[in-house]
Amino acid sequence: MDALRPLLITYAYNILGSFEDAQDIVQDAFLKFMDVDSSKIDNKKAYLVRMVINLAINQKNRQKKLIDSYPGEWLPEPVATESADTLLNRKEVLSYSLMVLLEKLNAKQRAVFILKEAFDYDHEEIAEVLGISVENSRKLLSRAKSQLREPAPETDSVPPPGYLDKYLDVIRKGDTHQLEKMLHDEVVVISDGGGKAVAFINPVAGKKSVMALLLGLGNKYYKNVRVEQARINHEPALFYYDDDGMLVTCQIFVIREGILENVFFIRNPDKLRALQKKS
Repeated sequence: MDALRPLLITYAYNILGSFEDAQDIVQDAFLKFMDVDSSKIDNKKAYLVRMVINLAINQKNRQKKLIDSYPGEWLPEPVATESADTLLNRKEVLSYSLMVLLEKLNAKQRAVFILKEAFDYDHEEIAEVLGISVENSRKLLSRAKSQLREPAPETDSVPPPGYLDKYLDVIRKGDTHQLEKMLHDEVVVISDGGGKAVAFINPVAGKKSVMALLLGLGNKYYKNVRVEQARINHEPALFYYDDDGMLVTCQIFVIREGILENVFFIRNPDKLRALQKKS
């Protein structure tokens, strides 16, 4: 059954937005499964998938209450998707921009959306997994899409060749003219420090404000540090390290047609722990 672990963790991660919690949920499901008479279960995979998804929904409901008291903005935990990872089915990991959008939904809406859009379940299968009616599954999906109010971002965002190199060069030179051409008029930057690292509390929106922010941060904090390029949840990212080799910032870019629409700064060290192990 351990061969199912990557798939099960992927289900749980997409619902929770937390890799660490997803691993705990799957381990809990395996322990619960050991107490069940498996000889009476026809489809053990389906049974475990159903158990993990419902445990993840319950955990997401608890997590939502904690997020309400979270210091500043809460962002999903980033996962690397460019290198092999035996703990996740990377193909089904949702894009980071979509993970952020899904925080608008309640846990059950999110589960229905993920099962339908990421894992291609039909409503009959979703109804069976969640213990709801087919009609209710359809309604939950409709409400989820209505709340998102925009099409789901691509699952794999590929920027123009050399885009991140150009971005770094522009920031280092303080080239406002070039940076302005790279940004969407309604670009938004969000930072998550979790009260454990310096981060700006509220989102910063608009080209002028974002330009000042990115250039200011680049000049003050990231000018002479080690930087590595990466792929986080299928989207381009930069890793910034301190003098001791500790990963202190993961900067994720959402780029559409060569224009930067969103930037996410992950600075909460708890959310960087898994990425640090890979660097």
